[in-house]
Amino acid sequence: MRDPKATKPAGAAPQSPHAAQLERGFPRLRFEPGLEEEFKSVHRRETLPQIRRNLWLGIAFLIVFAILTHMVLGPETSRQLDLIRTATFVPLLLITLVVVHSRWYERLYPIVCLIGAPLFGIGAVAIAVIAATEGVSLLSAVVLVTIYIYFMLGMTFYPALASALVVFVAYAVAAQMAELGTAPMTIDLSVLAFTNVIGAMVGYSLERANRTNFLEERLLIETASRDGLTGIHNRRFFDEHIDTLWPQAIRDRSALVLLLVDIDHFKAYNDYYGHQAGDECLRQVAVCLSRSARRPLDVTARYGGEEFAVVLYDARRDHAEEAARRIRAGIEALAIDHAASPAPEKRLTVSIGAACVEPVPGRSCFGFIQLADEALYAAKERGRDRTVIMDKEYAQLSTGAFRKGAAAPEDSLSTVV
Repeated sequence: MRDPKATKPAGAAPQSPHAAQLERGFPRLRFEPGLEEEFKSVHRRETLPQIRRNLWLGIAFLIVFAILTHMVLGPETSRQLDLIRTATFVPLLLITLVVVHSRWYERLYPIVCLIGAPLFGIGAVAIAVIAATEGVSLLSAVVLVTIYIYFMLGMTFYPALASALVVFVAYAVAAQMAELGTAPMTIDLSVLAFTNVIGAMVGYSLERANRTNFLEERLLIETASRDGLTGIHNRRFFDEHIDTLWPQAIRDRSALVLLLVDIDHFKAYNDYYGHQAGDECLRQVAVCLSRSARRPLDVTARYGGEEFAVVLYDARRDHAEEAARRIRAGIEALAIDHAASPAPEKRLTVSIGAACVEPVPGRSCFGFIQLADEALYAAKERGRDRTVIMDKEYAQLSTGAFRKGAAAPEDSLSTVV
């Protein structure tokens, strides 16, 4: 027996974006745009409990320092510092607390941090410089604020670095304007400079580790959701994805398309060419199908054996027809010989059953899948190597009662050849 063309490598399933990013690296602590947004969203969600605790810790520090300054400074100076606290710290902390306990947290918190962190630091600088003119050093407060910016607010590295540097420059300018003296200024600025160097080094290392962990965790999740042979999503992921997509489509009033694709006479192909050739055939078909689901909510999965599923979100009948044409053209372009096929062309072909449905409350995704399954059955019954699309049949569908005879009438079906 000769080797079929299917044994020749024909590419692989598209590489996971997380795996590709991990392979390329990220020396500047930046991912590809889509992946960067995903990381930041996950980072904000995971750090939210810590941010809430750290805000209350910051409020406690603020109260303690306010009491201490009242103990060591005169009434007039204390009133000035209270005015600064009331004008800057109190509104900033209140706004931040409201944001982290609201549903707008993910959208507003980065903006609040980007504006609020340097403003809070400038307020601390003003207090420290005023106290220094009275002979009391509060540089430790500026150091604590700098550390707080780097590690306690859940900020990513670059915004934290920029905010901390604003505080450093503000202290240098304010100390110069207050004429604190060359020697004290040199010492204070050196301490702040070392604080920033240490904060930046540790902050960079921590974020790099966080980003690496994020990619590795997502890669593990993806590996568990991938079919080991073909590299595309597996049946488990398909089921979970449909369960999630169905209520979302109801909310968005979006239509869904499901294409079930079955390789024609695959058992005969396996028996004739052997299982290794059969495995390579499945890989090539999977790669071809994966090109039909490129949008974020579209999915290609191995449904079972030689059967595949393609889910298209916010797609209607014309999208189903176009996707089926592309799939069948792609399979034809593979030009895989199938000497054991009863068809005269002796090449590998597929049958496609498609369901087009606009989900509504009260209906489940099981009927959607059943409709595509009935369409696939009809395509096989009518000679294979063709597409059958069903949409109107959904209204009369009884979920769980597979209608083998329902596909027979020609006028009830749309066939794309």
